Amino acid sequence: MTAAGTRTQDQDLHTVSARGITKAFPGVVANDGVDFDADRGEVHALLGENGSGKTTLCKILTGLYRPDAGQVLVGGNPVSFRSPADAYEAGIFMVHQHFSLVSSMTVAENVVLGWHREKRRVFNRRQVEEEVARAAERFDMHVDPRAVVSRLSVGERQRVEILKAFYRGARTLILDEPTSVLTPQEAEQLFVSLRRMASEGESVVFISHKLDEVSALCDRVTVLRQGHVSGSADLRTTSVDARGLARMMVGRDIAFSRRSRSEPVGESEPALELREVSAVDADGTPALREVTLSVRPGEILGVAGVAGNGQVALGEVIAGLRDRTGGDITLRGEPLAPGNPRAASDRGLAYVPEDRIGTGLSPGLTVADNCVLKSYRQRQLGRGPFLVKARILARTQRLLEAFNVKGTADSLVRQLSGGNAQKVLLAREISSEPQVLVVATPTRGLDVSAMESIRSLLLEAAARGAAILMISEDLAEILDLADRIAVISRGRIQGVLDADGADAEQVGILMMGGSLEDAGAVAP
Repeated sequence: MTAAGTRTQDQDLHTVSARGITKAFPGVVANDGVDFDADRGEVHALLGENGSGKTTLCKILTGLYRPDAGQVLVGGNPVSFRSPADAYEAGIFMVHQHFSLVSSMTVAENVVLGWHREKRRVFNRRQVEEEVARAAERFDMHVDPRAVVSRLSVGERQRVEILKAFYRGARTLILDEPTSVLTPQEAEQLFVSLRRMASEGESVVFISHKLDEVSALCDRVTVLRQGHVSGSADLRTTSVDARGLARMMVGRDIAFSRRSRSEPVGESEPALELREVSAVDADGTPALREVTLSVRPGEILGVAGVAGNGQVALGEVIAGLRDRTGGDITLRGEPLAPGNPRAASDRGLAYVPEDRIGTGLSPGLTVADNCVLKSYRQRQLGRGPFLVKARILARTQRLLEAFNVKGTADSLVRQLSGGNAQKVLLAREISSEPQVLVVATPTRGLDVSAMESIRSLLLEAAARGAAILMISEDLAEILDLADRIAVISRGRIQGVLDADGADAEQVGILMMGGSLEDAGAVAP
């Protein structure tokens, strides 16, 4: 890292700044003359739609990319980062959505792993544990330095990542969607810690699609759109709510679709029913423990839980992608054979998995190929044993238009944005007019415009009579869309609530393993 220049009093307020940052890739300018400042003592939100340039800017600030033009400054001094190690030396750290912890090691071991502060030759366990404990106390982050990471909750693991950064001298902390896998109680605890960090002169850059959280937590906001800074606001002196922030991001008003519960839901007989269903992971660890659930036609049953509590196994077992070790599943009153995804699909079950690129879609194939992966046997798409490309393209084009997908039939799926890839997957599954739709994390990582579109698609499918099992870590999304809410923790259903009478605190208690009685809630 090289540094030069003279600080001014104003520049000294900034822990890190970007001046005129430009970065281009083949066919796209990701950042175009971007200016950005993270000030000491503030929580600064960085917002934008998918593809707006947020990720590229953060990678430049953390040394993963070098800008084509423009300058990064630290404490008012121009710098040139050759690698993330240079950014670390300058006090800039980023905590990503996917944690980089070794699960078999303790908290203290993870904090110092690969870090040679003061060039220590010998790992002094007690000294490091004491230092980590002091850092945890300083920022009000409750975590045991001696605990093995594999035994920690997702929220506790996130605290370890943040402690790693501050143990290594962070002055600027960039957090990417930090609350996407937290319970409401864990999210509030995180906000307490972030405010504490800011009060001690650090700066926090907060990237999130949860605009209510941005309004409640952040001091300033910078919005990127198509690689440019489209707006900024000081939330301490101006009144900008979530709707105003969304307007800054997409250039129009966003009104999220919500479930109207004034009409009774469909038929009384369940379209999908699970009775005491159990399953295990590949290593034999229990993934589902005697799960009993039912979904009626026209109903949306939301399954809420912190990531890693059996949600993936639940979707895979219902879709036939994973064998069950016990229990029964019925579809329209008829038994569903275990471990047979084609049989489930033929019986009218559609599945949108959590892993949309890889499990749900084939990224190396075209949009058209992906749209017919489950329907290529249909007579309408072929002539005898041969597929007719013109018919496939015609069907794909109709789906792209109906589901407002930005892309062409011959585009490769890996070239699409996250929101458009998700809409292709939903288009394929919903267009089959399924009796039952199982959809996992439908809007995770998507911007507000894509969220609005996908919410509407799910409500339209329910209105047509589909029974929808929606697995999501976004509690606000579940409260907005579901008729009933089932909460899963460590593979068990802790309780089922009527969405009309449920609140975030009650659901959060169940997500942490509490009972209906603990939450003061009543089952429907």
